[in-house]
Amino acid sequence: PPSSFLPVRAMTQVVSVEASDAAAPMEEGRVRVPVASVPSASLTFRGMAFDAVLPGGATKTILEPCSGHFEASELVAIMGPSGCGKTTLMDMLAMKKSGHYRGEVYVNGHPRDRVLFQRIAATVGQDDKMPAHWKVREALEFNTLLKLSSAVDRKEVDARIGGLLDAFGLSEVADTYIGGERVRGISGGQRRRVCLARGVAAQASLLFCDEPTSGLSATDAETCVTALREISKKLGVLVLVVIHQPRREVAEMFDTLLLLTSSPGRICYLGPMSGAVAHFEACRRPLPSHMNPTDFMLDVVTPGTKVDASSELISEYNAQLWPKVEARIAKALNEPGKTTREMLQAAHSGKVRLSRYAVPFHTQFAALLKRQLRVTFRNLSAIALHVGVPLGVGVVLGTIFQGIGNHKFGVAHLQFVFILFTMLSLQSLPLMPMLVDHRIFMKYETSEKLYSELAYLITSICIMLPLSLFAAIGQTAIIYWFSGLPAPLFIPILLWTLLLFVFFDAIFQCVCAITPDSQQALLLAVPFLVVFMVFNGVIVTRATAPAFLRWIFELSPTGYAMQAVALRMSSGAGLIGQGIIDELGYEEGEDLKGVVVIASMTLVFRIIQCFALRHFNNLGGDLVGVSRLTAEQLLTSRDRKPDVCMTSGRTAPRPVPFRRRCRLLALSSACTAIFLPAAMRERPEVPTARTGKAFGALAQLCSFCACGLQLEAGSGAMTKLPAPTQHAL
Repeated sequence: PPSSFLPVRAMTQVVSVEASDAAAPMEEGRVRVPVASVPSASLTFRGMAFDAVLPGGATKTILEPCSGHFEASELVAIMGPSGCGKTTLMDMLAMKKSGHYRGEVYVNGHPRDRVLFQRIAATVGQDDKMPAHWKVREALEFNTLLKLSSAVDRKEVDARIGGLLDAFGLSEVADTYIGGERVRGISGGQRRRVCLARGVAAQASLLFCDEPTSGLSATDAETCVTALREISKKLGVLVLVVIHQPRREVAEMFDTLLLLTSSPGRICYLGPMSGAVAHFEACRRPLPSHMNPTDFMLDVVTPGTKVDASSELISEYNAQLWPKVEARIAKALNEPGKTTREMLQAAHSGKVRLSRYAVPFHTQFAALLKRQLRVTFRNLSAIALHVGVPLGVGVVLGTIFQGIGNHKFGVAHLQFVFILFTMLSLQSLPLMPMLVDHRIFMKYETSEKLYSELAYLITSICIMLPLSLFAAIGQTAIIYWFSGLPAPLFIPILLWTLLLFVFFDAIFQCVCAITPDSQQALLLAVPFLVVFMVFNGVIVTRATAPAFLRWIFELSPTGYAMQAVALRMSSGAGLIGQGIIDELGYEEGEDLKGVVVIASMTLVFRIIQCFALRHFNNLGGDLVGVSRLTAEQLLTSRDRKPDVCMTSGRTAPRPVPFRRRCRLLALSSACTAIFLPAAMRERPEVPTARTGKAFGALAQLCSFCACGLQLEAGSGAMTKLPAPTQHAL
């Protein structure tokens, strides 16, 4: 690679504190605060092993105990056949593995600091998911500001970002959208380089890259590795790269090779990349003429191939190379360097936050809010749909119920209020797939300790909730204007409508935080909708509901809202209105109780959402929580890319297994089957029971149709269900 690949202006800004303190550049009569880079670090590991849990409770060894040592500024390639545990090993070294594993990791000869390690390490995963309407320069700026001290001069930050853009060949697209499936943006190779540049922007001494060249052309792959080599040599960063069969020119850029075999994962070679071919020749496995060395090495270490020599290579490694590796490990542990705390203090002249996050909460919130505002208001079509569709629905419903206020209070008014509350409650339902997508890159960024889950949650509420509330207010106003109801009723109806909207929005976002994908989120949202909408005093009244289910009325937000509005509507309806109220079992003086109950439940769901964002669907998961039906297949398959269960799980989750969707369908249907038939038992002494039963039948039909259609759309395999279930759906 050309020595001038990293521009001089970037090199003058990205220097260690020791050098910059002596010669800090002057500008406008004052000393500019240098952008501090964390001192270099070595990485040592001993006995790193991982066992996967099989469906029957047994375990299968994915990676046998592995040990090694890497010096600072090395560019390390981790290679091996599928299923050998490459990504598993890297995840354990990067402290991304959430499942139980064995082994010890040392940084500069000191045990890894579980609190501060993420401050000096950065991980670039297989996925390159980022907001589509984010610009390249903004992405690098985001990581830089959240990983640097707030005392750093803004001009220095801009200079560093400019240097990274030049180093990774992104200067020409610095102000271009990253793009996505529906947004035109940069190319796939450029998007991958943006991810690498974000990792470097985090001021890391250790950079872990999981297959950064997968899916790229040979030229783009070489560009990525060239940039990584320049970063490792110029900045002293230790870079570990999981890579699949690079071509000769790319492989020669690596300093060290860690080669694994599979079934189970074991080290076959750990040493200089330049000496790998000679080692294989010494093991009586010479490289054939005109063949890529990496292709040959992978063929030799893959069990079951015609040239399989994995067992012999493991024996030769243990006999020839392991003593040298063991000596390097012992030397690193006996001659420790700076601790992680000392590295951070040196980089920031002693003034540094010794916590998981480099910046305080308000800085995290400000950066997230700035990004969310940008990407939201750049997507004008989405805003138009988000606001325009509810307004259009309001016009349609307003036309249907036009002039209902001119009639005497009766069942039609209750139907009007029920439909109004139902439509507003469902307004956030279509946003669930988008929320799940946003959670994917949120999980990556929080795993890098850029910001906390609470900062993300508050930012999301501050941006999405006002837009949704604006649409809800507009829809309610349009429907109410068409209805012709008295003006004094508008404010109470609007307030209860917004209260219900905020409550169901909290439910939907909570479900999105818990479930692994949008399909399961939509299925799990159905029981909440059915129960809370049915127990509202109109479809199911306190008199008609079984005694063991009447407690639901104390928690039903829709019931409190229907009661409050119906009492106000019937105030001038005389005996007829009072008769309807008595028949429904509504009581005066429960408005405050209803507000408190709804607000408390909303707060509870938000707390659960924050907890789920922190602890559920984490990156680096093991087989726990993955479909037991496919676990063994994933463990034994060689042609399947090891990106979820066998290894890190840090990529986007695969489609939900069919049987899991069936179980969720059964859960939703069971809630409907248990609550609705019991609640809809016809009571001859109550005339409105038949009306309530009709409403309930409609709700039940909608529930089953929603589940069935979601299952059909998600799997496209309805024929896998038993015949009775197909008939029921």
